[in-house]
Amino acid sequence: MDSILIIAGENSGDRYGAELVCEFKKRNPQIEFFGIGGSHMEHEGVQLLFSVQDLALIGIVEVLSHIPRIKKIFNSITNEVKIRKPVAAVLIDSPDFNLRLAKKLKTLSVPVLYYISPTVWVWRKWRLKKIKKFVQKMMLIFPFEEDIYRKHGIPAVFVGHPLVKKVDVSMAREDFFQKHRINSEKTILCVLPGSRSTEIGYHMPVLIEALKKINQKYDVQFIINLAKNLDKDLVLKYIPPSLNNILALTEEDAYAAMAYSDMALSSCGTANLELALLETPFLAFYRLSSLTYNLGIHLMKLKKYSIVNILAGVEVVPELIQKKFTPDNIFKETQDILESQHKQEKMIYEFKRIKGLLGEKSAPQNVAIELAKLIGETEQ
Repeated sequence: MDSILIIAGENSGDRYGAELVCEFKKRNPQIEFFGIGGSHMEHEGVQLLFSVQDLALIGIVEVLSHIPRIKKIFNSITNEVKIRKPVAAVLIDSPDFNLRLAKKLKTLSVPVLYYISPTVWVWRKWRLKKIKKFVQKMMLIFPFEEDIYRKHGIPAVFVGHPLVKKVDVSMAREDFFQKHRINSEKTILCVLPGSRSTEIGYHMPVLIEALKKINQKYDVQFIINLAKNLDKDLVLKYIPPSLNNILALTEEDAYAAMAYSDMALSSCGTANLELALLETPFLAFYRLSSLTYNLGIHLMKLKKYSIVNILAGVEVVPELIQKKFTPDNIFKETQDILESQHKQEKMIYEFKRIKGLLGEKSAPQNVAIELAKLIGETEQ
């Protein structure tokens, strides 16, 4: 039976991969998928050789300390490819691992479809040479990326952003508040600390101190959104007994929590765009190891970190990065947003504009069509 290798090294990639597999199996239910992913991909029948958490690393220091384990995973995947001889591979984001794997797959005559481009428009533009050499076609989720790939002669297509069709709230506000016993008269603040264990370690201690300050100023209900593939205890261990107004949620009601909050504190990443699509005002933050940050900052072309600000071309949401990510700064920016209707309305206006830029394409369906073409199937 034919098989396809699929690799996702992020929680968001796990969701996107699962949607793609689901869509592709409508065309070809017989084909098997195997590789690296999380619970979403596993639910769609993907045989997981390793968990998404095994690759969910950030920063040079963090990656270097895990090189032996990553090398073992890489060699194991390579050996499995030699045995199974898949008809194609879908590599989702995670360029540090996936571009190296694409090079190896080229030597094994496995065609590669790459879903979600590395941020070559921010830094590491030299990756375009690798992509041109080892990837059959790039699946782009931002429309402006097409010009970059066209200029470099790399086959690529804008398939739409997978979140556009996915970010939706079916639960009514009253039902959500009742289910989780939330007082609607309180200020609701959603906290998204990140989806990797390393991010939790860098972010939660600072966030907790900020929440204490906010708690002293406002009658507030905190909601912490927990990534499904993340060990819940990694987050809960940072919460002191004194903060007894924190509700921890898994992915089940995550979008409702984001949509019905007055504002959010969000780690840079996918969650920033989800909040924008839900039109919830927020501030963005991020912290890395000092060594990783200092090595990387000089290579970046853009001075903005949140994808929302990058897409908008202006600073829509405040960014608290590295040394600026402090309890005092979080409190100040939170106060400024909560107490200024003008700032909230300005954010929401820009969020609507970003929605328009992303369009209405169905990314999973379009990627499934491209994958079918890659393995020689006729379009249905």
